[in-house]
Amino acid sequence: MAKVERIREVLSEPLSSEYLKQKAEAGWKPVAVEWQRELPPGVEPAGTLVEDVPYGLRIAEDGKRLEENPAEKQALMVMMEQIVLDNPLSIIADELNRRGFRTRNGLNWSAISVFNMLPRLIDAGPQLLSGEEWIQRRRQLVLSQPSPSEMRYPQDRPKH
Repeated sequence: MAKVERIREVLSEPLSSEYLKQKAEAGWKPVAVEWQRELPPGVEPAGTLVEDVPYGLRIAEDGKRLEENPAEKQALMVMMEQIVLDNPLSIIADELNRRGFRTRNGLNWSAISVFNMLPRLIDAGPQLLSGEEWIQRRRQLVLSQPSPSEMRYPQDRPKH
């Protein structure tokens, strides 16, 4: 599939045929039109329902459906792994940051931002946990964990 460049321009004056011609000559073609108007006092705009795209997904190029966001899916997988390991949210955030993952706002993960992702993990869990990638990751987790006889519990620690 050919790569596509998209831009969004805010118009400061009415759209003219000359402007459209210039853009077409530069290789651009219009793919959407957004209209705006002032409403009379007391009238509310119709259809103002707005919802964020769920973490781990993005809007597909056709603009009609959602598709997997590979980087965000990997972040969800790391969160799931760390939860399976029973790590605290602060450790999960540290691990996400160590691996270079950032929130959608480009910020480092914190225990609170990981906590805010728990509902999304519940929603995405069935898809994440049923894939071949999770099965392989789970095997690695099991192999990397100490056996119960190797685990040390607080009461087993030497006293100083």
